[in-house]
Amino acid sequence: MFEGQPKGLYALALANTGERFGYYTMLAVFALFLRENFGLSAGVAGTIYSSFLMLTYFLPLVGGIMADKLGYGKMVTLGILIMFAGYLLLSLPLGAGTIAWVCIFAALLLVAAGTGFFKGNLQVMVGNLYDAPELQNKRDSAFSLFYMAINIGAMFAPTAAVEMMRYAQEVLGVSKADSYHFAFGVACLSLIVSIAIYYAFRSTFRHAEGGKQTVAAKMDAPVEELTPAETKARMVALCLVFAVVLFFWMSFHQNGLTLTFFADEFTEHQSTGFESMMFDVTNLVLGIVMVYCVFGLFQNKTVQGKLMASLVFVAAGAGLYYKYTVLPESVEVNAPIFQQFNPCFVVALTPVSIALFGWLGRIGKEPSSPRKIALGMLVAACGYLVMMLGSNGLPTPNEQAEAVKAGTAMFVSPNVLITTYLVLTFGELLLSPIGISFVSKVAPPKYKGMMMGGWFVACAIGNQLVMVGGFLWGDLPLLVTWGVFAALCVLSAFFMFAMMKRLEKVA
Repeated sequence: MFEGQPKGLYALALANTGERFGYYTMLAVFALFLRENFGLSAGVAGTIYSSFLMLTYFLPLVGGIMADKLGYGKMVTLGILIMFAGYLLLSLPLGAGTIAWVCIFAALLLVAAGTGFFKGNLQVMVGNLYDAPELQNKRDSAFSLFYMAINIGAMFAPTAAVEMMRYAQEVLGVSKADSYHFAFGVACLSLIVSIAIYYAFRSTFRHAEGGKQTVAAKMDAPVEELTPAETKARMVALCLVFAVVLFFWMSFHQNGLTLTFFADEFTEHQSTGFESMMFDVTNLVLGIVMVYCVFGLFQNKTVQGKLMASLVFVAAGAGLYYKYTVLPESVEVNAPIFQQFNPCFVVALTPVSIALFGWLGRIGKEPSSPRKIALGMLVAACGYLVMMLGSNGLPTPNEQAEAVKAGTAMFVSPNVLITTYLVLTFGELLLSPIGISFVSKVAPPKYKGMMMGGWFVACAIGNQLVMVGGFLWGDLPLLVTWGVFAALCVLSAFFMFAMMKRLEKVA
């Protein structure tokens, strides 16, 4: 899994980990902050939330076009500086008046613009590391590893947000509405770490940054020449993929909206026994370590390596057993904490995914990238089928609010959401890193930045459509809400399979 990868991959992945940690710390509580601080309805909060997500995924198109001319490295650095200014504004407790609104919208615009310069261009640089013929066959696994690193940052983000808010309220005596700003402040620190990593290890990926100096250094290198017809075929194929994945992101990013509302309004707020261990990120990390030790045991070629993997596996297992013996009687379950499960599952399942497709590749059965994306849509639909089953018999959100006041509310086990996030993660691993790899491979050389930006535009449209969930949340039965997302994912998958021959022709 890690063998033969260039050092630049790990440097870029770690820089992205720091940035994503801050982003997801902010995102874990943002929708709840809007409702708590400004008293907004679910629909209005969802509109602001989804509009912000739309901008963060649309602006990489602008950043990509600029980077094709000026260089990817310059845009990445500029992006981090702009994001820092945005998070700094968010961290200021300014109340709920006009000044607060102005600063919130200014901050969101800065964070979105900075992300536009940073995110897509960093991923283009990762793709550029694999332009050499001898590295081409490692591109998909590289993006899976890169995606795993993103989720390492995201995995700790909800815990950081919840703990910072708890510290502000219990130790500093800050009101709940103002405590959110302490969570936003964590993002500022994470960007300092990110930029430090980027420049400390820049020598390992400088050749992938683009710009005039890099172009001059590569003038004698062979460049892939495409006919106008080939360029058109590739652009059309990418646009077809873009048209499909927007419905995945519309559904997937309900994790910060309706799925968080479900966690807040319909899920038990206390957990006991073995289940409660899932809400301590330390236990999740120990479980991930055990997964990697199993792979290390089979992949290590030396006795010493196998012995080390075995010892670490036993130590991690012992740590989990000890944590189980000292479990408190019950553990408080906060709604934002559920967002740790998706990144945790990504990190744990990435080696499984790489090993599975590596084995299928060796026997000539590995699905093409477009086919993996289509399968990912079907799996995502199954995630919302879990929600439909788990929500069967529950009242509408508005009815639940009245039942809470009357003391007759119905709540479900946290396992409903945990299982949903597990299934959605399988779909995500089939679609997101593979889709990014597909774009970096298929995009015409002259338009790499722009086409990677096109991927993010599709994500932007999908994220703008996240707002649909906010407007479904109210008087409609939960089965209808989840059924909408399941149906859209199934229809998108069928469309993808119908276009498969055209897509696989350029893959």
